[in-house]
Amino acid sequence: MEGHSMDSEIPKAKRPIFSSSNGSLLNLAYSAGDEAEARSRGRADDGHLFGSSDSFLPGLHDDVALTCLARASRSDYASLSCLNVRFNTLIKSGYLYELRRQLGIVEHWVYMVCDPRGWEAFDPFRDRWMRLPKIPCDDCFNYADKESLAVGNELLVFGRELFEFAIWKYSVTTREWSKCEGMNRPRCLFASGSLGSIAIVAGGSDKNGNVLKSAEIYDSLTGKWEMLPSMHSPRRLCSGFFMDDKFYVIGGMTSPTDSLTCAEEFDLTSRKWRKIEGMYPNVNRAAQAPPLVAVVDNQLYAVEYLTNMVKKYNKERNSWDELGRLPVRADSSNGWGLAFKSYGDALLVVGGQRGPEGESIALNVWRPKSGVRDGTLNWEVLGGKEHAGVFVYNCAVMGC
Repeated sequence: MEGHSMDSEIPKAKRPIFSSSNGSLLNLAYSAGDEAEARSRGRADDGHLFGSSDSFLPGLHDDVALTCLARASRSDYASLSCLNVRFNTLIKSGYLYELRRQLGIVEHWVYMVCDPRGWEAFDPFRDRWMRLPKIPCDDCFNYADKESLAVGNELLVFGRELFEFAIWKYSVTTREWSKCEGMNRPRCLFASGSLGSIAIVAGGSDKNGNVLKSAEIYDSLTGKWEMLPSMHSPRRLCSGFFMDDKFYVIGGMTSPTDSLTCAEEFDLTSRKWRKIEGMYPNVNRAAQAPPLVAVVDNQLYAVEYLTNMVKKYNKERNSWDELGRLPVRADSSNGWGLAFKSYGDALLVVGGQRGPEGESIALNVWRPKSGVRDGTLNWEVLGGKEHAGVFVYNCAVMGC
């Protein structure tokens, strides 16, 4: 379950320093060890990497060249890192992604698992699927149920190893998996959402099955978890999202038979929770998936499983308005196996379908700005994957 990532003022990552004289890139290595390694690779005494005559793009100052490189497609970064040591160091530093954020350059990629072979990334700009490296986890984590979340430049995957919960993270800058620091209160079946470089998780169940009301915040720049004030009510099988710079938890169950129609809103400034009665009238059942919700342009949308209907939340009336139907069915599996995500200025639905050519996964988008015509939403095909089954196990959208 992942929430909506929105543009916001985010903490600035460590960034290289430019020389005012010639624009050369300095201090790509931040620790003492990195500095020694850079020096051994040819850094001149004045601090310029490979000397002042080196340039990323001949004829251009490095500050101009870096702006050009930031505008290149994310798909090209792997090839650029193979050009030489300097390009490799630049790509793995993550600086280009920080520069892209400052320039407002965003490419939304879809990361998903729809078969046992593992995670794949879909680049819709080039209609290209790429398989991620296999997570170096144990078999228990590999075959257990998992949850996922995209935050900053990382893809977090939550699951359970033989004796405890575990979190693995994939970095788009290094293109590698590594073990993530565990939560202070490890959990599963929780609500989650991301905003820039931070993410919040709330509720869920611990390894003993106890339903939690605690919450934590994760900073992808430091890789650390911090406890937040607890919600008013414990809940599991709930969903989370950011809207209007606040974090919300919606739906869920306090026990196998007791469902919640209220939501809770967390203000990051006051660090206080506020309960909103009746915000999610679609009662959860034990066999149903957590609420399928997504936020686009600070407007909340949800899917009603039984009718396959997309609804929009009215903030003033605390009610829901019907818009139109999904392009795929959600009722056949009680909402499981289907992804409903924010995708920039659009809603993304990822689900399976069966046709003459066999089973496939379809990615469809609808842009709310296009409006609703006669109760019909104009869904557009973003991409697809043939012979991939019809069940989406995990899905996350990362914009960077």
